[in-house]
Amino acid sequence: MARPKVSCPPRADILALVDGAGRLSIRVTPNASADAITLATADGILQVRTTATPEGGKANGAVLKLLAAALGQPVSTLELLRGSTGRNKIVRVI
Repeated sequence: MARPKVSCPPRADILALVDGAGRLSIRVTPNASADAITLATADGILQVRTTATPEGGKANGAVLKLLAAALGQPVSTLELLRGSTGRNKIVRVI
């Protein structure tokens, strides 16, 4: 069976949330029923849902892969700056 396509907003909409220093605030929901990225709420935080579990950094890796795919760039251009063990994270987009 084929994998379902990940739901995500256009690249330009995601990049509009990146600040001048290249930081992007995200809120992660691990163990979700499907992988998805939704546009920010009123406070400017991107919502990312992943099916990965938050054990051993699996969810962090999955979030970076989802975000890289949505932006159309390699995972190596993203860096997790803050929030490795929390739901609220800051990612640098290079």
